Amino acid sequence: MTANALIALAFAFAALILVVPVALIFTFALREGIAVYLANIIEPGTLHAIWLTVLVALIAVPVNIVVGTSLAWLVTRFRFRGRQLLISFIELPAAMSPIVAGVAYLFLYGGQGLFGPALKAANIQIMFTPLAIVLVSLFVTAPFVARELIPLMSQQGTEDEEAALSLGASGWQMFWFVTLPNIRWALIYGAILTNARVMGEYGAVSVVSGAIRGQTNTLPLQINLLFNDFNITGSFAAASTLTFIAVLTLILKTLVETREGK
Repeated sequence: MTANALIALAFAFAALILVVPVALIFTFALREGIAVYLANIIEPGTLHAIWLTVLVALIAVPVNIVVGTSLAWLVTRFRFRGRQLLISFIELPAAMSPIVAGVAYLFLYGGQGLFGPALKAANIQIMFTPLAIVLVSLFVTAPFVARELIPLMSQQGTEDEEAALSLGASGWQMFWFVTLPNIRWALIYGAILTNARVMGEYGAVSVVSGAIRGQTNTLPLQINLLFNDFNITGSFAAASTLTFIAVLTLILKTLVETREGK
């Protein structure tokens, strides 16, 4: 088989597996016209789901950027007992099923969970609120920034940072002017992956949110809810919004990879 045939086969496979389903989403979303499509998008339940999804991402992504960068700094710049165990813990959310993570949080913070009675006595509710969605989103996306930074920072070594310190730079100046410029593209890449996972997370969120209409439904949950209500057009309209975000994320990811490769 020639190279051209292999390329054609690859494009045909990609079109069948990737492009056709995406095109189908927008086709079904717009099949009753743009007016109906827009009406479904601005429907209060869907609009709230979009807002909640964006809000969770605005909280989870910055937190995991800070935590992931700190963890990467710790395991690449210091040698200590338990370092490899800590690296394994960083990878744990990626190896665990999201539904299992949601159940674990339910058994921790639910009414009958480990901390449930104490939270109830303090009149604090975590499960089936947006806070629960934020917590599980932080958990399932925790590894993405760190796993991008750790290999890069290990490869780069500490020579540039040691030189900055020897010239009188403070720890913050060293990080801001030396470390951060060296890791910025990997950091952005990790943030993009984190954002994509937050917005598309279904399993863990479905367990801890309660899927309360207009309150704790994120966009993936809203899509499922509309589909189960036999509102096919509304379901595909909501799905098209999530698909648009996914495509935009893919474009940003490609741009970062291109820029990082220069």
